[in-house]
Amino acid sequence: MIDRRALLSLAAIGLSGCGFELRRAPELRFKTLQLAGFKAHSPLADELRRSIAASTTTRVVEAASQAEVVLEALTDLRDKGVVTSTTAGQVREVQLRSKLNFRVRTPMGKELIAATEIATSRDMTYNERDALAKEQEEELLYRAMQSDIASQVLRRLAAIQTL
Repeated sequence: MIDRRALLSLAAIGLSGCGFELRRAPELRFKTLQLAGFKAHSPLADELRRSIAASTTTRVVEAASQAEVVLEALTDLRDKGVVTSTTAGQVREVQLRSKLNFRVRTPMGKELIAATEIATSRDMTYNERDALAKEQEEELLYRAMQSDIASQVLRRLAAIQTL
């Protein structure tokens, strides 16, 4: 019988040779960034702040005069629509949508990323009996979508070559 430690050691050796590495925040090529155009207390703006804070190279500033780059939200929307309903008019499935339309520029106005839209959606079954649980599920799905959007924005920011 193989010892548990020996098995773990073999697994670690196997993974170390395959190039496996945990995903980490992309390294951004600028030191300061301003988030502009977001609504007050926007969950997506908060997620972007957290994601950028995980980067060791960049910090979020409040004033455009302090920023090397400005990420300007043109639209930041959450939406919900009915996908299916019964013949009695009861909702059975809804679609949750989250959309960010943004552009990236320097404080002087030089466009680094043209207006870009990132949209995500999730379908969710619905039952009136489980309304409270479905409300919590909806919030979890919105959080997952905003994390997805934030990571996509960070990858685009990391692709910026020159200021």
